[in-house]
This record gives sequence, structure tokens and C-alpha cells, in this order.
Amino acid sequence: MTFGSKRILSYPSIRRMPSYLRILKDLVATDQKTVSATLLAKALGFEPIVVRKDFDPLPVTGKSGVGYDVHELIKAIEDHLGWNNITDAFLVGTGNLGSALLGYRGFEQYGVKIVLAFDVDPAKTHQTINDVHVLPIDEFSAMAERMKVQIGILAVPAEFAQAIADKMIQAGICGIWNFAPVKLTVPENVVVQNEDLAEGLAVLSVKLDRSKAKAMQASLDEVSKTPDDSVPDISAAL
Repeated sequence: MTFGSKRILSYPSIRRMPSYLRILKDLVATDQKTVSATLLAKALGFEPIVVRKDFDPLPVTGKSGVGYDVHELIKAIEDHLGWNNITDAFLVGTGNLGSALLGYRGFEQYGVKIVLAFDVDPAKTHQTINDVHVLPIDEFSAMAERMKVQIGILAVPAEFAQAIADKMIQAGICGIWNFAPVKLTVPENVVVQNEDLAEGLAVLSVKLDRSKAKAMQASLDEVSKTPDDSVPDISAAL
């Protein structure tokens, strides 16, 4: 896939990049200099060809019998994803989910820093949650304009999500990370990434059921291979 003269990653490839980075940074911690596509594929359960295709748009080249330079590969992935530059973000909704997101320290590794939070509940505002100050939602627009923030994180109940998204967009937010279980209506120039927890749980439940069924079938197969000891052996008596 190309954008102008730049080759860009497909969405499936983008989704795999954090997993690659996690393994690569673990390798850095063990002072390993190179890594093969085969090793990465084995660690993540892919075929090596998938890894090579994922890395093909990146400005790195693997060497036959050696693999990829670990540090070059990390830099290439982070540059391509824009994770080498920290982007400020606002979060709206400081309930259980919002507070948990504020407490996650890994966002900055992925190029995002939550600098302010907002809530409609006066009891939750003008306090600090996990080192992030919480302001009334009425101050969102002024702060977004002042700080030139373009990313908004939505962690509010479904019934309030569209109204808050509209407020974000009016304030100049052009990217919304939506944790509310609802589809948002936004202009074409606004990007939305939905994180549906129910969808993830549904997939987990199905995988768990399939895993149980597979284990049960394996157990039945083992039983069918076991000799029937209940029938007495009378050959010695004949």
C-alpha cells in the first residue's frame, strides 16, 4: 500500500507492530543485536512470510543468515507509527475505566501522553487522578484550543458518548479513541478508533469454548485408544 511516494503498512500489519516491538525491546534487554523473521514468527504464532511482508514497507533490510538489526527495526517501526514523538491527549470520563486508563504508564511508549482529564461530575473535578488533573467538561474547548491537543479519549457511558464526541470535534479534536460501546457519527476528517470491550469478551468466550471442546475431544480420543480391560482374558484357561 502506498500514500504518495511513501509505502505504508496495512491495518493488519499495524495491529501486529506492538507485538513485534515488545519482543524486540525484550531482545535489547538481553543485548541481542539481530533477530530473524523466523524467530519473531515462532514467538507470535505466525508464518515467517507474514513477518517479512509486515516489514517490507519499512526502511530496513534483513540479511540472509543474520536477520534484522534489532535497534534499526525498533526505530523503523516507531518512526512509521509516529511513536517516536509524544502527542498530548485529553481524556473525558473519570469513572472506573477512565481512572484505569489514567493509571496506565505505558501510553508514552506508544507516543501518547494524557495531559488532562475532564468530567461532568463536580465531585470528580479539581482533583488529581494518577498525576493527571481533572477539570470540568465546560473547560474542555478552551483548554484544547490553548494546548492545541488533537487526540481525545472517550471513556463515558454510551448515552453520553455522541454529545461528548461532538464537543471534542467542535474544539478541534481530529482523532477520537472511543471506549464507549456505541458507534459515533463524525465528519469525514475525524478519525475514530473504537475499542469495544464486549466484542473482545465475545471473542474470548468463543475461543474458551473451542479450547474446552478441543480438550474434551482429545480426552475422548485417548479413551477410545485404551484397551478394554473389563473383558477377562480367558486364553490362558483354554
